[in-house]
Amino acid sequence: MSRVGKMPLALPQGVDVAITADQITVKGANGTLSRKLNPLVTVKKEGNVVNVAATAQTAEADAMSGTMRALLANMVGGVSKGFEKKLNLVGVGFRAQAQGQKLNLQIGFSHPVSKDMPAGIKVACPTQTEIVISGADRQVVGQIAAEVRAIRPPEPYKGKGIRYADERVVLKETKKK
Repeated sequence: MSRVGKMPLALPQGVDVAITADQITVKGANGTLSRKLNPLVTVKKEGNVVNVAATAQTAEADAMSGTMRALLANMVGGVSKGFEKKLNLVGVGFRAQAQGQKLNLQIGFSHPVSKDMPAGIKVACPTQTEIVISGADRQVVGQIAAEVRAIRPPEPYKGKGIRYADERVVLKETKKK
């Protein structure tokens, strides 16, 4: 069995887990998340602990038990604490502005770029060159952050563009005669 899949998942205060035949729902302070259960995995709730086990003794079932346990841990962490991704804009005149569920970017194009946020995702701009994307679903937060970064990824010569706050861009040396 998977090392990750064997570990029991402790539920923090204020998090409720409901398990049906083919779906698991996690409710908490930051909202509700649901996920379809894989038939190779069984999930049991015993008090304040959730256990994940493989239904068969195959390598695929063992791997899926570890995957499902990690996904459940992310769901529990999301509804209790939430997840966030920070992005920085690097470049002269690059600006970001959050208006409700919309992110407006001026990033060196001839036109402003706007990106709508899906339900459950919050966007904030503490400064004109910082973007903070937060929400309960880790996958969606990461996907939206990747889509925003893809609008203007950092270029390798000057480093201008949108980058993650913890990303290090390796700059190339320019050609010399």
